[in-house]
Amino acid sequence: MPSMISRIEGRLVAIDRGRAHVQCGELTYEVLVPAADQQRLAASIDETVNFHTLHYLEGQGQGTSFVPRLIGFDSETDRAFFELFTTVKGMGNRKALRALALPFAAVAEAIAARDVDVLKSLPEVGKRTAQTIVTELHEKVDRFVELKPAPGGASASTPEEAARFDLIRDSVAVLTQLGEPQLQARQLAERALAADPTMDSPEDLVAAAYRLKELL
Repeated sequence: MPSMISRIEGRLVAIDRGRAHVQCGELTYEVLVPAADQQRLAASIDETVNFHTLHYLEGQGQGTSFVPRLIGFDSETDRAFFELFTTVKGMGNRKALRALALPFAAVAEAIAARDVDVLKSLPEVGKRTAQTIVTELHEKVDRFVELKPAPGGASASTPEEAARFDLIRDSVAVLTQLGEPQLQARQLAERALAADPTMDSPEDLVAAAYRLKELL
């Protein structure tokens, strides 16, 4: 069903067992949140939070009644990934909220790489479910896989690292436009640049990536 409430902003009053309580004026809303976000939110009590929300009806009493629920996400991208993740057979909203204990980009990368071991480490995801997730989603998650600077954490710490990240990012963009899956494109670009660190243009790196692909 289309989302009736798509965004909510207010003061975070409490976070408890996967439920964030958000005060908006004289009203306090209960917002379900993914396991991956709970620790971060616990450090934001009494601060203003902004959720991109998914509004749905949850069946009660074997479908005899329905309760409106809100699920809150840090971004529209996270909301879109959740909606894709719950298309997997047997993966309902509540189960997905508990299962997504890793950052969504990390889960997307595991799916793209067909890494069943990472997926099995998620709560309530056994081997069979992990294999089903890979089978149903591995060709659909490219846009959710983040390209991160390699060394130095969240951002490049030197001009050389920044230039390397920009070169790989631009080359991956070209490779994906040419039909390569994003994760594979990134791996090819990184390996090609590692083999010849003197390259400084996306054109050269893309050509080297395709030469490397032919050897694999």
